[in-house]
Amino acid sequence: MDIVGREPDICLRYWRMFDRHVAFGRLMRREVTEPCPESPQLEYRMLFYTLPGHEWRVDAMLVLLNEPGAWSDDRERRFGELLGYEGWQIDYWLTHRRSLTDA
Repeated sequence: MDIVGREPDICLRYWRMFDRHVAFGRLMRREVTEPCPESPQLEYRMLFYTLPGHEWRVDAMLVLLNEPGAWSDDRERRFGELLGYEGWQIDYWLTHRRSLTDA
């Protein structure tokens, strides 16, 4: 996610590399642009890349990100599932993430 028009050059270079794969149909790309909540004069862009046939993950991710309420372990688990992580990887992350951020 970046502010439209203020993207770092490194992001632009990576997006061009991904776009090659989109052009060949190896990846699907979806762009969502919305006004910034605190600065509506600015827009932010979210780019999502999926494998063909997995576009549903983007819709589910947008629903998850827009759910009201505090972020929870259940939401973190669903986030990991949508990113394609296996259950054991998500379990490990949920067990260890707080110790990593408390350091």
